[in-house]
Amino acid sequence: MPLHPVSDYIDVLHTPFPKLFEGLGEVWEVLPRIGPFLKEWLEPSVEGDMIGEVHMEGPVFIGPGVRIMHGAVILGPVYIGAGSFVGPGCYIRPNTIIGENCIIGNSCELKNCIIADSAEIPHWNYVGDSLVGHKAHLGAGVILSNWRHDHGSIPVVDGRADGGKIETRLPKFGAVIGDHADLGSHAVLNPGSLIGRRSVIYGGVVWRGVLAAGKIVKLRQEIEVIDRRG
Repeated sequence: MPLHPVSDYIDVLHTPFPKLFEGLGEVWEVLPRIGPFLKEWLEPSVEGDMIGEVHMEGPVFIGPGVRIMHGAVILGPVYIGAGSFVGPGCYIRPNTIIGENCIIGNSCELKNCIIADSAEIPHWNYVGDSLVGHKAHLGAGVILSNWRHDHGSIPVVDGRADGGKIETRLPKFGAVIGDHADLGSHAVLNPGSLIGRRSVIYGGVVWRGVLAAGKIVKLRQEIEVIDRRG
């Protein structure tokens, strides 16, 4: 039995392609499926509004009611669901699936990821090789790191597993952000992080590992104020 099934984190009915998750063990096993799935099933179409100059290459689906702002770059295969917003200066790289009514704000970069319906990724965020759940929110500057400096595969640190970690065998893996989870501004998640449903991480936290559902991670800083000399 998987320690981290999809159902613990994301309601797949709030994603554009629920069948993409069929037969999975651990939740992160969906990541290598994204590219092949889009290659087979994506039907390119532009039904939304391009405001200003938007650069697109490759197969791209833009749903009805989507607004894409000036300066965005979209490199297919990419799927953007109905009613979503892509802000100025966004860089949407291949193998990205964005659900309905999502906010992808200014200067965000996404690649090889699934963003569930009504998620908010609003300012200066990096989301690579990750899943972001239904109505999840990333504060300004949140980074989902996806790569080890030693180029090794990404483990999930979990005390329930043999040896305290699960080897994913993925060369790149950012994070899984559960439905309704909320990450404060400038939080940084190290590769292989799992954040449970409705959990909250305070701004400025650097997190690694598994956070269960319904938890809050607080940050306490010691600040010293002294007199200026000279």
